[in-house]
Amino acid sequence: MNSFEIEIKSLLGAEDAAIAFKKRLQSARPNMKLVGTGKQLNHYFNLAKDLKALEVSLIGIVPSDKKDSLKNILEHGNKISLRTRDADGKVILVMKASVGGDTSANGVQRIEFEAVMKGKTLDELDKALLGAGCTYQAKWSRAREEYADGDIHICMDKNAGYGYLVEFEKVVTNEADTKKAHAELISFMKELGVEELPQERIERMFAFYNAHWPEYYGTEKTFTIK
Repeated sequence: MNSFEIEIKSLLGAEDAAIAFKKRLQSARPNMKLVGTGKQLNHYFNLAKDLKALEVSLIGIVPSDKKDSLKNILEHGNKISLRTRDADGKVILVMKASVGGDTSANGVQRIEFEAVMKGKTLDELDKALLGAGCTYQAKWSRAREEYADGDIHICMDKNAGYGYLVEFEKVVTNEADTKKAHAELISFMKELGVEELPQERIERMFAFYNAHWPEYYGTEKTFTIK
């Protein structure tokens, strides 16, 4: 079964803003606990023109319990975003498809597919996608702190290029619940004094990074796009 991910981003930028945000979070929600930290490499891909060839390439290497979800998102997904991830040595295949008019890469409401690829290195998984006709879009690096309280998760990332970015996330299994979950997250953000990063600005930032990623990948360098 595919899940529906509601994820809203807010740009903090500099380190002092990130420190102030964490203090407000601890004050407003003392039950919000740090549940994980780590470093990630994320490689985004341009989709192959022949999605059937991509399905054939992946169906033999994804876990057996993920095969139906893989087929569903490739055959029925809209504006699919494809990436590979190394999270402290754990290699993951991620696909997201949009719900409504948002983009799959940065949209608020998305169908999500995620599979841990045991026994595969990031390079080996990348080669499987490249061999099926996909091409690199960009490579990203970040350090992440993840907080959780019930079914709400907050990820604060220090991204190459972007600086500090915080994501408010909730996952539901019924598409009818997405609007309610979105409203709940917006209310929580207002409580913490942060604003949603507009989709148009996210897309401009994303496009700039994709065009210049070799300058930022794996570095501390940042840029500002209004």
